[in-house]
Amino acid sequence: MSGVEEKFSLGEVLVSFKSCLVDDDQDVLLEHYLNGWKGLVRFMNTLGSIFSFVSKDAVNKIQIMENYLKGETGERYRSLQSMVEYELSSNLVDLTKRSSHPDSGCRTILRLHRALRWLQLFLEKLRTSSEDSKTSTLCSEAYNDSLAHFHPWIIRKTASVAFLALPVRNTFFEVMNVGTPEEVVGMLGEALPFVSKVYDFTQELYSQHNLLDLP
Repeated sequence: MSGVEEKFSLGEVLVSFKSCLVDDDQDVLLEHYLNGWKGLVRFMNTLGSIFSFVSKDAVNKIQIMENYLKGETGERYRSLQSMVEYELSSNLVDLTKRSSHPDSGCRTILRLHRALRWLQLFLEKLRTSSEDSKTSTLCSEAYNDSLAHFHPWIIRKTASVAFLALPVRNTFFEVMNVGTPEEVVGMLGEALPFVSKVYDFTQELYSQHNLLDLP
């Protein structure tokens, strides 16, 4: 079975994002980051084609990064910090327009980073919402506060229509394979702070190096 076809497990995503953080949250290990993302892709795919506009792109980006990790310079891509330092010092990042290095690690991770913010916000809204909350509204709000800023109008329109087909809150909780809704809320409460720490570290590192607007 390929990783994308396996059942989604919120517990595995928690472990992956927890394992990402090293040196007192001063760096992020990319292998665990990508494993966390594979789990999130499984989560999106469990809900059918609704999230395919994000999940297909995420699968592509994960593959690019795994190729770097397996490549001759794989050690340079072990962590976020080492990747940024290596690519910038070796002039491997297109800073103003996509030309020589359209699939640099820095650019590829930035795209995953932006999508992670959306999923983080959405899962947090699911965690704190009431049983009868409209998931389409929660998802749209999370999207509009994050990923929508980087998408052209046609994708934003497609997304807003797709979100209308989202299942009810308890269906989301069922696909997380944790247990009762209360247990899901508890595990989300445990997992999301780690996702937030990974997001915040990436945001800060990219901000320091002026990488948040890579073309």
